[in-house]
Amino acid sequence: QPGEVSQATGNSKNFLILIFFSRRKRQYKSFCCLRYLSAIRMEALPEWTSKAHALGTSIMAVQFDGGVVLGADSRTSTGSYVANRVTDKIGEVSKHIYCCRSGSAADTQAILGIVKYELEMLETELGQPGEVSQAAHMFRKLCFDYREQLSAGIIVAGWDKRRGGQVYCIPLGGMLVRQPFSIGGSGSTYIYGYCDAEYKDGMNRQECEQFVTNALSLAMSRDGSSGGVIRLCTIDESGVARRTLIGDEIPRFYEG
Repeated sequence: QPGEVSQATGNSKNFLILIFFSRRKRQYKSFCCLRYLSAIRMEALPEWTSKAHALGTSIMAVQFDGGVVLGADSRTSTGSYVANRVTDKIGEVSKHIYCCRSGSAADTQAILGIVKYELEMLETELGQPGEVSQAAHMFRKLCFDYREQLSAGIIVAGWDKRRGGQVYCIPLGGMLVRQPFSIGGSGSTYIYGYCDAEYKDGMNRQECEQFVTNALSLAMSRDGSSGGVIRLCTIDESGVARRTLIGDEIPRFYEG
């Protein structure tokens, strides 16, 4: 009968709707269970599996008459896990300008790439090498404008014909200040007293290199996020000289 057919059709529709919602409910329960299990797994996993790569670091730069000396350790950490033991934290900005990076590895690499490109464009436009202060102000602008999104502490150092050797510090937040020497990174907190006591105006190139080497060695011995090798970069009018200290070449101090 027509009425029976319509009733059967209606019952079938209701039955299909019930099946649909019951399946949706089971899927939702399964989804919630999966999210719960994922959360449990994430809590059980070590912290380094979810942490971003950071340059828990010791960096430093010193100005001397005629140039600058930059230095850095080589440890990159992901939480408490050492992701890289031989990172190069001293980056080339231009021929006579380099920078030391601390903070987020990704952020500082991106900032360095942008500044390097912008400085190359400026040098092409002006037809002369860029100045250290120009590079430092480019770093400062990026670090300040994006201070809420980026984690980057930069030391810019180099030599130019106008002002000779220069060291500029750009800490978290984007402030810019020129200093005769600058230290940064997590390891710097251990060596402020040493640097204040040992720094002297008028030090020559060899004295500055030894000063940087000793300071970084002390920072690396105390700071768990610093370590590896010591990389040195000396810049003057003649060019750039880079050196890596490993093993017994790194000074040892009392560690009691």
